[in-house]
Amino acid sequence: MINRILIPDILQPVSHYCHAVEANGIIWISGLVGMNFDGTIPDNTKEQFDIAMRDFNTCLEAAGGSYSDVVKVRVFLTNIADRTIINPKRIDYFGEHKPASTLLEVSALVDPRMTVEIEAEAVIQNL
Repeated sequence: MINRILIPDILQPVSHYCHAVEANGIIWISGLVGMNFDGTIPDNTKEQFDIAMRDFNTCLEAAGGSYSDVVKVRVFLTNIADRTIINPKRIDYFGEHKPASTLLEVSALVDPRMTVEIEAEAVIQNL
């Protein structure tokens, strides 16, 4: 069975997709950005990443997973130098659990004020 998840309390998708999909214990989390539910976007990457990670955790939990189930993370930055700003937050969130990871610099995100986006896959271990 495929479980498509839309979370009412986070930014709604800007296109034809849902926040997360779970099927047979595998979770795919769509790209999440640093825009608040009310449409505001902080001016700095650290605050945007905090919002994206908060929403990331909400999606992961709604799909039945937790941070220790994450097997792959992709982070998109409009300025690769911001890695040093977000990396401590990643370490705090994942702790000893280290998923596979890709970090990419991109020319732009869906809104020109956005500087970071994160997406991931997880495997629920207790199934």
